[in-house]
Amino acid sequence: IQKLQDTDEQEAVQKRTFTKWINSHLAKHKPPLEVNDLFEDIKDGVKLLALLEVLSGQRLPCEQGRQLKRIHWVSNIGTALKFLEGRKSVYRGSPIKLVNIHATDIADGRPSIVLGLMWTIILYFQIEELTSNLPALQALSNSNSSVDSTASCETGSPPMKRKVVTKFQGNAKKALLRWVQCTAAKEFGIEVKDFGPSWRDGVAFQAVVHAIRPDLVDMEVVRRRKNRENLEEAFSLAENELGIPRLLDPEDVDVDKPDEKSIMTYVAQFLKHYPNPKQSEGGGQQDECFHPPPPSLPSFHSAFREERKMLRELKVFVDQLERDLLRAQATEGSLTDKYQGFKNFHVQYEMKKKQTDQLLQPVHKEGKLSVDQAVVKQAWDRVSARLLDWHIHLDKSLPGPLGVVGAWLHRAELALREDIPLQHVHEETANVLHRKLEQHKTVILSFLPPYSQLRINTLLYHLCICFYALFCFDRL
Repeated sequence: IQKLQDTDEQEAVQKRTFTKWINSHLAKHKPPLEVNDLFEDIKDGVKLLALLEVLSGQRLPCEQGRQLKRIHWVSNIGTALKFLEGRKSVYRGSPIKLVNIHATDIADGRPSIVLGLMWTIILYFQIEELTSNLPALQALSNSNSSVDSTASCETGSPPMKRKVVTKFQGNAKKALLRWVQCTAAKEFGIEVKDFGPSWRDGVAFQAVVHAIRPDLVDMEVVRRRKNRENLEEAFSLAENELGIPRLLDPEDVDVDKPDEKSIMTYVAQFLKHYPNPKQSEGGGQQDECFHPPPPSLPSFHSAFREERKMLRELKVFVDQLERDLLRAQATEGSLTDKYQGFKNFHVQYEMKKKQTDQLLQPVHKEGKLSVDQAVVKQAWDRVSARLLDWHIHLDKSLPGPLGVVGAWLHRAELALREDIPLQHVHEETANVLHRKLEQHKTVILSFLPPYSQLRINTLLYHLCICFYALFCFDRL
């Protein structure tokens, strides 16, 4: 009974912590979103996909509407799970594995499964990515990934409570703990062995704040205070002075068995604020093992070689994707199979797009690309064009009027995506807008039949013109 009570208490703490973490990111979504009840509010998958979009910077397909049915919920959640499984662990380099996490369980709002999924997202998008950016912690990335989720079948557990337990094999957890030990605990002789009882008295939290802003904390005073006082002050200082969202409350930590995942989620946020040695201004000696070496000619050449290596690897990936794409287009099969094949390629394309955009940033002041960048860009643009052509061909192949609608949608999308050059003279810009509106009118009228529901068609036409005008005005 005690074991079940402890599990329920940990689930309650995780639910509160994860909800606050999610909302801190959903506030950046346009429009901002909010989760009130974690188990209920992600059932339809809409806010889950929005969270992944904010974290990844990528657009994901989503079924939306006021009256979504369960089939739409499962579809949205399935899209999110496939997206996660397509990502790679920073440490291990292989895809994230989601074991015992299914779309139907999330749609049912099963607490342990929802928490397991949220923990995987936090571990990958926050803890792994942030710890891997610390130069001295890269040596800890030799073991297996910490993002594998495994099913736990504990004796005596109720059969209806299937749990998802994340198996740590070093890496992110050890890296984060090592950062705390090296930057905060070592200076004051604090023993931090774990992400549980070691944090109960609040001294470790205060030491982490001190490592970032020594002027905020008097460690001698901290050692004489009670647990809850230290915890409350540490959380308040972090929120008000460092801008770190308050994910925990003192009563969540000042217990016999504090929740490890909740503490890790909170502590990892401090990594974003850890000062660069160039920017720190005295006060609080930092451990050298966590400071990158000063830039030098060898390090510049090393970074240049690394970038060239990444560009060449990307070129190999793009070339292989193009070959596979051509092979798939030539393969016989049903339209359903071809659409599924296209979708698989499009997922690979979108997953690589963020990295590609970063690598193709101009290196010269005048905005010119290097030779390697130009080669990769040419190959990438070629794959983009092939994917678009394939998509258009598939939409046009739809039976009956669906094919006509598909062709028209592509024409309309291309018209909306065209860049509008802004002129110095407002009359010239107005003329450009007028021409664009006329082109859009042509596209609309080419689709609307003159003989059917004239009033509805006219309304549709004017709505489209208004939306397009608003779009252009926003661009201005």
